[in-house]
Amino acid sequence: MDPDCAICHAPATVACDCEAKGLEMAVKQAENRMMQSIYNDIRSWVRAHAQDYILDHFRQLTERRKTAHASHLDRITEHAWQYYQQPPHPSELANAQAQLKRGIDEDWQASVQRYPEVLEYFYSLVELTLPDDGDASVKDPPLNALNAPRRISTSSRMAPGAPATVASGRSMAYDRDIAPMPAMRRTPPPIEPVRGSDRRTPGPRERRQSYRAPHPGPPTYYPQQPY
Repeated sequence: MDPDCAICHAPATVACDCEAKGLEMAVKQAENRMMQSIYNDIRSWVRAHAQDYILDHFRQLTERRKTAHASHLDRITEHAWQYYQQPPHPSELANAQAQLKRGIDEDWQASVQRYPEVLEYFYSLVELTLPDDGDASVKDPPLNALNAPRRISTSSRMAPGAPATVASGRSMAYDRDIAPMPAMRRTPPPIEPVRGSDRRTPGPRERRQSYRAPHPGPPTYYPQQPY
């Protein structure tokens, strides 16, 4: 015998989608509570390292550009003294300076255009691990209601206008003769942030199963619109 819908109490033969929609909403709410801070930490870590890489790459390009500019100034100065016995004409120096400025602008544009591949590379370094299906924390979580009896309220209290989820439906009561037991945690405790450390991502944990995105090859240049 199939039970009625836990949310709208319609018979099972109606095959309503209340429980499916409620589960989807509950998953999104739990993900937002437990994972959003981790997503934010990962994003901050990737952004900071990508910016450091782009700035360092631009610095290397400008250093080479300035070295070439200095050599060019030496050549035109030597030429002016050799043939005219006087310093280079101010227009020559102005043209050389304008050429340097154009080169630095091109170097910065080329550096900024590399952000997509650089961001993808640092995102690929992030590792997310899952416990094995046979792990004790998975097979026998501390929130299993079958481990010990506990009192469950027969009424469901929801804030006005709050969306219904699979956890907000009416619950069955245990036998009134069962002595009250301390309520067990329904959800794992929140992850405490690491304090006194400069880490921007959570520290790695030893897990037997690991999912990791493949490392892309070394970043290569491709032209795009500047950011």
